[in-house]
Amino acid sequence: MVQRSRLAQVAGLTLVAGLLAVSPAQADPVSELAPLHPLPSSDGGEPVHQAEGLWFVELESPPTSEGTAQATVEGEHERFRTEADDHGLVYDERHAFDELWNGLSVEMEDAQVGSARQIPGVKAVHPVVRHEIPEVDDSEPDLDTALPMTGTDIAQNELGLRGEGLRVAVMDTGVDYTHPDLGGGDFPNDRVVAGYDFVGDDYNAGDPDSDVPEPDEDPQDCNGHGTHVAGIIGAEGEVTGVAPEVEMGAYKVFGCEGSTDSDIMLAAMEASLADDMDVLNMSIGSAHSWPQYPTAVAADNLVDQGVSVVASIGNEGASGLYSAGAPGLGEHVIGVAAFDNTHIMTATALAQPGGEEVAYMEMDSAPEPPTSGETDEIVHVGRACLDEGDELDDDPDGKTALIVRGDCEFGDKYRAAVEAGATGVVMYNDQPGMFSGGGLPDLGAFAVGISDEAGAHLIELAEAGEAPTLEWTDEEVQTPNPTGGEISSFSSFGLSPDLDLKPDLGAPGGLINSTYPMELGEYATLSGTSMSAPHVAGGVALLLEARPDLDSHEIRTVLQNSADPKAWWGDPDSGELDNVHRQGAGMLDVPGSVLAGTTVAPGKLALGATEGAVTETVTVTNDGDTEATYTIGHESAAGTHGDTFEPSFNDAAAEVDFSDDKVTVGPGSSVEIEVTVTPPEREFEQMVYGGYVTVDNGADGQYRVPYAAYNGDYQEIEALPVDDEMPALTRITECASFDGLDCVDESAVFDPQPDGASFTMEWADHLPDMPYFLVHFSHHVTELRMVVIDERTGRPIHPDRNVAVHVDHVNRSASPDAFFSYPWDGKVVDSHGRVTDVDDGEYRLELRALKALGDPENEDHWETWTSPVVTIDRG
Repeated sequence: MVQRSRLAQVAGLTLVAGLLAVSPAQADPVSELAPLHPLPSSDGGEPVHQAEGLWFVELESPPTSEGTAQATVEGEHERFRTEADDHGLVYDERHAFDELWNGLSVEMEDAQVGSARQIPGVKAVHPVVRHEIPEVDDSEPDLDTALPMTGTDIAQNELGLRGEGLRVAVMDTGVDYTHPDLGGGDFPNDRVVAGYDFVGDDYNAGDPDSDVPEPDEDPQDCNGHGTHVAGIIGAEGEVTGVAPEVEMGAYKVFGCEGSTDSDIMLAAMEASLADDMDVLNMSIGSAHSWPQYPTAVAADNLVDQGVSVVASIGNEGASGLYSAGAPGLGEHVIGVAAFDNTHIMTATALAQPGGEEVAYMEMDSAPEPPTSGETDEIVHVGRACLDEGDELDDDPDGKTALIVRGDCEFGDKYRAAVEAGATGVVMYNDQPGMFSGGGLPDLGAFAVGISDEAGAHLIELAEAGEAPTLEWTDEEVQTPNPTGGEISSFSSFGLSPDLDLKPDLGAPGGLINSTYPMELGEYATLSGTSMSAPHVAGGVALLLEARPDLDSHEIRTVLQNSADPKAWWGDPDSGELDNVHRQGAGMLDVPGSVLAGTTVAPGKLALGATEGAVTETVTVTNDGDTEATYTIGHESAAGTHGDTFEPSFNDAAAEVDFSDDKVTVGPGSSVEIEVTVTPPEREFEQMVYGGYVTVDNGADGQYRVPYAAYNGDYQEIEALPVDDEMPALTRITECASFDGLDCVDESAVFDPQPDGASFTMEWADHLPDMPYFLVHFSHHVTELRMVVIDERTGRPIHPDRNVAVHVDHVNRSASPDAFFSYPWDGKVVDSHGRVTDVDDGEYRLELRALKALGDPENEDHWETWTSPVVTIDRG
């Protein structure tokens, strides 16, 4: 039995008939990089799911923001409504869009989507994606420690920038405008000057009892996420945001809890344009998606209208490569990665005797230590790597084991000590600073991590015969974060499935303290790319205050030129910069962008799939008043290879040559430089590599252009793996509740079926007796078709009526075990959108998947699977 309950991370679609929906030498030898410590943990995830029965219907013409006449767009809407009636389409219209995206969002049965796809004038049909509100972290560092990471403190205190005269939109859970740090008083006030509640407090898209929006004029936040984001952008009071004098718009698209749908997001985007916002922050996104998704397309059109759009790139770093989400994937959108804050709040204990304060961090998933009392005597047991032939340096039976970090897994150390009788474990760092770790079994004994200095002090007490202990306290202290300034573990990887370079840059997002609704505690700490995006949105406001001449399309380039790439998280001392497809251009540098006297365009180079040298052109513009001489160079960055879901890392570097290594440019003038990138030798499979073109002007500073590429033939990535488990013909045998043919909870059990299995295509005992096909996608798919084959002839059942499923731009699966379920209701759709039942008989379904960036005319770019025989016997 294949049980859906084991696939809790699945954001699956349930689809039925017709669904569309001068360079340094290359490293020698090239080596595979292994992390020195595990990724830090975070609760910053933001799950997304398809909203069952809700669809975007995209129409042919561009929206009015791209020059299409209003009458033309409205005419297309009316034509669709008329044609839909003629085709017998049964649907409820939710929203009509014309300015940033041309189409409608509708509610209809999945079986009708194929008909909608064939209606004249319909360009595409996309699922409406559902977004959950992120959870709150419980650490409490200050926002003050995050602002210096981007130079915002310098921009405010030395350059006098505060965002005055700029308007920033917050599309989120609303904003608590009564908070004194956000204006206080009624709505609107001096700080929160515009906004709208699109849904109402009780709205929850995932709850059938409260999934009908009840809009009103008051965007008050009853959840907290939006107020937190707004505080990062522009709070002024107990905490100070990035741009404390901006005016804000509050566009509430969530209720107090639960989820929202992406068509509501699109409506809010149009409202922000109508309210003359200069910047839109969207701390929200749908993971593993395509840049063709409607929210990404609408965001691009918003940039075309002069609004800078900043969006979180996603919190799915644990799911591997190509996990970035829309709208951050938009071509012109600033997609933002997250770095960990430099400081954290940690619990403390007192080393006895002497009472010296010791900060500690809990280690997942061992029991938490108490907040009072003392440990048993602490004895130093050494490395505790018993699997490597070690012995414990001392007997910890009935005592607390002190263990040095390094050489073997945390879990192995913990297990060795506890199985030897230790009542608790204290691990100290073998490098300067604090640390934490995970992967420990719960064996009933606490485990904490402490700094190297604290460990040395406990050893000193023991060697002096003092029988040291730790006395627990309930006090907290701010301490340097061992992963501060490194990419956050949750931050999503690029590239985008069409090999654009995403994310674009990063900002602090791990462990950020900011404003929170007054009724919910006033201040709180959250982690996520939701927190890094508003740092950039506020930074854009400061940049526009200083340089109001910048066009909305130029802003990202300026920010990328001045950003500061950070070291690879796995070994910050290795000299390797972190993956370009994880950090983009690097950490936001606000004063660097404000004071920049040079622009290098484009701001990034997406080289695609390279099987040989690739030449691109960058333009160096001297924006200063005097002649400048620039040295052109190259910095490599760590690459990835191997499994998409659990990538490995390497130091394989490209060779980069330039048409000129040094150029002199007059004031106000530009020079073009040809950049030739020769990819690394293909020593690993599925390599993604990258680095930075550097343009150095000495006193004026260094500017960078990040580049990234897939090394080799992109079509070599298997998108539709076929093994003993999937794809699979199944029937559903357990489900607590259905929405149409989709089981709406995680109780579904799919029972694999043999060749020739018979189905009545009816409901029996509250279950649909019809075939369900389970499919896992290991990579994105440009187009998916399921064609019905008559088993008697071995050919499609009819030249025109044979399609059971037709989907554009399918996301990859979220994990190695995740799958999409495609129930077939015995119907097919023809080229005119008519849906008919097939006759009783024996059929196979041929699944055809066109790989990402595949050529539909090249049969080698399609992967196929043919199902076992499906017998339809309606009786």
